[in-house]
Amino acid sequence: MYNVLLTLLVIISILIIIAVMMQPAKNDNASTALSGGSSELFSKQKPRGFEAFMQKVTTILGILFFVIGLALVYLSSH
Repeated sequence: MYNVLLTLLVIISILIIIAVMMQPAKNDNASTALSGGSSELFSKQKPRGFEAFMQKVTTILGILFFVIGLALVYLSSH
């Protein structure tokens, strides 16, 4: 059981890396870093389409990563 969970953890970590790399880049330039991005404060929109899908996939993979990690810690201590 421990080896199966460890293999799943490795696979999920690779999938997290792929999911993060596939997310669209947010084009922030130096002026928004210096001004704090105040010009975009009220122009926030909910992500739609591919961006929303990738955020959900990344969230689910992150939750699975931590749950499997905790299960591995529990199995190794007992």
